[in-house]
Amino acid sequence: MFKKIIILAIVAMALTVTTSYSEEKAKNMGDINAESPGVVVLELFTSQGCSSCPPADALLQRVKKQYPKEVFALSYHIDYWNYIGWKDPFSKSAHTKKQTAYNLKFRNRSNYTPQLVINGMEHFVGSNAQKMNSKITQYKKMKATGWVDLKVVEKVGRRALFDFSVDSSANAELLRAVLVLNERTTQVGRGENRHKKLTNANIVVAEKYLPIDSGSGYIDIPSTVFKNEPCTLMLLLENEAMDIVAAAKKPL
Repeated sequence: MFKKIIILAIVAMALTVTTSYSEEKAKNMGDINAESPGVVVLELFTSQGCSSCPPADALLQRVKKQYPKEVFALSYHIDYWNYIGWKDPFSKSAHTKKQTAYNLKFRNRSNYTPQLVINGMEHFVGSNAQKMNSKITQYKKMKATGWVDLKVVEKVGRRALFDFSVDSSANAELLRAVLVLNERTTQVGRGENRHKKLTNANIVVAEKYLPIDSGSGYIDIPSTVFKNEPCTLMLLLENEAMDIVAAAKKPL
């Protein structure tokens, strides 16, 4: 059984959600732009301290390898299971806040792991392979409503520099840069997964929003990334409702 934690009422009161999001919306978006291919962004909220998460981590790794171009896989490690014996080295409170924002958008009462959010539009249990395959097929057939092009990526010391261009016909005004560590295997010493070797793929290690018209940007490489470890830079174009309408990626 997947893990669940109740969102505090005070957080729910602080944010209001006025739009209803459903699978029907995702289906209807497919006819907007027949020229741009579909994009599939998978955001997995997971934890090394969660006994239900390893199957979801393995599934994310599998689809990443199966669809190297179309699928943008991201693994967000949350921090609310750290108290049960193992502190996930990739966990961040910012990731938990992002998950909470999504669940407020979806009118979902709680955060849970493993939770998979696809294109910022809907969610399901991240270890459900049948659902994963079905949704990837569905979203691949949809046509993107804009595009983002990642032109140049250069590593200078502990910083990644890049150039980009953006065209949005969907009134998307937010551009998110995400740096992911391609893969890391961790020996877990305590908690629900003690004595297990866990392999995580595309671990989010840094993230920031950029001015959409700047044409260039940078993102710092944190100390959690070892020297010469392979990473990938992703740019995600999204709107105010957190729908992701376009994406691009390049190895660092």
